[in-house]
Amino acid sequence: MNSSRKLACQNAGSSNLTLLYLTIYTYNINKSILQKNKMDKLLPAQIKKSLFALALLPLFALANPSNSTWLPTKTFASKPDVSHVSVSPDGKHIASLVRIDTENKQGTAINLYNFATQERTFPVFVEDKKFVISDIFWANNDNLLVEAKFASSVRGTPITELHLMKYDLRSKKLKAAIPNSFMQRLSYIPNIRSNVIDILPDDPKHFLLQIAGHMHEGEPSVAKVALERGGNTHYVQPAEHDIFDWQTDRQGNVRIAIAKKDGVFTIYHVPIGKDSKSDFEKLWTFEAFSDKAIWPIGFGYEKNQLYVKALHQGYDAVFKVDLTSKHRALELVKAREGRDVTGHLRYSRKLKQVIGVGDYIWSDEARKFNDAINKALPDLDNHIVSMSEDENNYVVLATSDTEPGIYLMGDRNKKMMEVLAYRYNALTPEVLAEKKPISYQARDGLTIHGYLTKPKHAQEGQKLPIIIHPHGGPITFDGDGFDYWTQFFANRGYAVLQMNFRGSYGYGFDFLKQGIQAWGQAMQDDVEDATRWAIKQGIADPDKICIVGASYGGYAALMGAIKTPDLYKCAISFAGVTDVEALVKSSRNFTNYDIVKKQVGDDFDQLWQNSPLKHAQKINIPVLLIHGNKDRVVRFEQSEDMYDELKDANKEVKLVELEKGDHYLSNEQHRLTTFTEMESFLQRFL
Repeated sequence: MNSSRKLACQNAGSSNLTLLYLTIYTYNINKSILQKNKMDKLLPAQIKKSLFALALLPLFALANPSNSTWLPTKTFASKPDVSHVSVSPDGKHIASLVRIDTENKQGTAINLYNFATQERTFPVFVEDKKFVISDIFWANNDNLLVEAKFASSVRGTPITELHLMKYDLRSKKLKAAIPNSFMQRLSYIPNIRSNVIDILPDDPKHFLLQIAGHMHEGEPSVAKVALERGGNTHYVQPAEHDIFDWQTDRQGNVRIAIAKKDGVFTIYHVPIGKDSKSDFEKLWTFEAFSDKAIWPIGFGYEKNQLYVKALHQGYDAVFKVDLTSKHRALELVKAREGRDVTGHLRYSRKLKQVIGVGDYIWSDEARKFNDAINKALPDLDNHIVSMSEDENNYVVLATSDTEPGIYLMGDRNKKMMEVLAYRYNALTPEVLAEKKPISYQARDGLTIHGYLTKPKHAQEGQKLPIIIHPHGGPITFDGDGFDYWTQFFANRGYAVLQMNFRGSYGYGFDFLKQGIQAWGQAMQDDVEDATRWAIKQGIADPDKICIVGASYGGYAALMGAIKTPDLYKCAISFAGVTDVEALVKSSRNFTNYDIVKKQVGDDFDQLWQNSPLKHAQKINIPVLLIHGNKDRVVRFEQSEDMYDELKDANKEVKLVELEKGDHYLSNEQHRLTTFTEMESFLQRFL
């Protein structure tokens, strides 16, 4: 893609494409380019006064950067201009979330665009303070489902509540998606009320919702929820002891039950017509973080064709199994050499077959169309994020390390694509820095992979001030795509080194297993070894190194300051864990407590020994702590207690409390505050 982001995509659409089918798996349950003139479809030129009582300045003029690549902090700290783009099943409407930033209104709105009438409406607006819209998706042609989250508490336990609303395009009204008459029949109101497990494409008047509050303590039932007023909302699968997740086949039948007890998972087959656990067929049993794990990820068109993820030669691979067979042998479908297969199962209703998983396509017909899109959009990672029911209209999100994202609308019959919107309008490839893959040897010989981003105009061989940036999770990974934190640091003249330390996902079971109950140990050594590698390679100026991380990365940043006090000049922790013992104990009131103990550890004396809070007095470099006081993943007290300890020890420390802030910087002002504080801190100490 050239600097003006102009694309040539004329021939895309010559073969059949896929429907992206997302299998929903909830792990934690709480007990209680072608036509620039059409780019503005997703962003309003103005907001109707009847809705917001003011006009919105145009947000979608192309950026025109000056010769300098130094961009305002807000350019990076802003939430995406456009996200969650989705086409309706009939292809007549498109929905998205858009950023609102005017003199008096800041937040997120839902934007609906009618292709026939070219009408835009903005039916929902939130300030991203108490409420945050976390997802939108179509239930049918007339109803858009809206998931919203907010911080709450139950009997003193901080929790996140997830609600489900529906917006009716005909009545133009936003209502609760679950009828009040159904909610009144619950024995208690659960905090998670948005877990849609099947939109039932063949039954546009209903969807299937997994929800607790019916029977037992915390275990969910499956309800068939009516979308029309007066419809029959009723249970189709009652709750069962220990079962925390249900999955359906392509015909909308509940077919898989996943149970968990004392850190052991059991996968059950639910025969059609059976609704009692006594009638379920046990398929597999395995401990958490075991190499024997077999995880269902979805069904094929045939009712008894189940796809699963399991290990093949030490790496996650995709298999299929015939549930009618006696031995239920796993048949290998897709494996990668030296890497895990990642992503959700992809299914085509038109072809009536599973066509791939994640970015890996094995259907010949689907692959031809994928190849056509990739040919039309070269040098980009292209993901089909939405598709109409007939699979003619589709939305592509095209990204790269220097392209934050372009949404394009495709029409297969017309064999054309057109730009809908830029995810971050002001961030263009000419001002962003390239991310290069790197690898190094840890002290025990293990190969660690990662990425190095240098400032845009860095000279070859130049020693640079550098940010060591371990990721959160820790069972996740840093990839080669766009990262707004990394690009912000690079724009300010810092190199950024990201490493997928042991315990990161994607590098096989043995690699992941080394991160289990290993906080502050070899995982931390991998971060240190990355820093020393950067110095040895002549990349890092050894006198200008700061370690910066969020969540687990914030923990790693503080532990780096403790274990290697002379290696770093400063440390920044956003929502970082400082008391690992308290982190584990805070899960006691949640159904995932046994899993947390298996992952992080249950030797509380050892967890305290590996906690930055215990060793605060060892820190002799400046520390910046930033934390939202409504964080429900890592509680605000973690940073507050660390600040008190450092202050008592007369250390250089600053605590920035984000009022009503969550773990994910969902509020734009919180992002701006965070980035402004980090920028000032780095300028002062690095």
